[in-house]
Amino acid sequence: MKVLLVSGYKSFELGIYSNKHDAVNYIKNAIKNKIETHIYEGLEWIIISGQMGTELWSAEVVFELQSEFPELKLGIFTPYEDQEKNWNETNKTYYEEILIGADHVDSISRKPYESPLQLKARNEFLISKSNGCILLYDTEKEGSPKFLYELALKKQEQTSYSIELITFDDLQVIAEESFENDKEDYREL
Repeated sequence: MKVLLVSGYKSFELGIYSNKHDAVNYIKNAIKNKIETHIYEGLEWIIISGQMGTELWSAEVVFELQSEFPELKLGIFTPYEDQEKNWNETNKTYYEEILIGADHVDSISRKPYESPLQLKARNEFLISKSNGCILLYDTEKEGSPKFLYELALKKQEQTSYSIELITFDDLQVIAEESFENDKEDYREL
């Protein structure tokens, strides 16, 4: 069974505080392009931990792709119970909608947040249950994905674990292509 982990920066690490921000579409397009390639290679599951930002945007991408590829499944493995406890109401509602659409939801720790060890356990679990990962991560800008990336590199040394990074340069290319396409569409009017 082919399982991919998709993760990356949290929305606040990118300075994005609304899912309507233009950058969200560029990020989702980059993720979609990567996932589609793997679907044709037998991808069955995308797994995430349900973090705000890259992971929940990835879930939206999976939902979009499921209309064309219904065999694609989404698994959400939260690091602990009530991950969303301190989120604002808008984010909680958005998160609940994502959870409802997922094919599998579970918590790695059956307790509320107690320590950073739960986050470490989450990373180890997600890497161990996947054949590879797609990370929105640029080694020039450290952030929370650094820990997953380092763990993925260790697994890659021992197995054929694939790591695909989406960098800020990749997003810039997508943004420029989108701008050019918009200009062409406008000219046709």
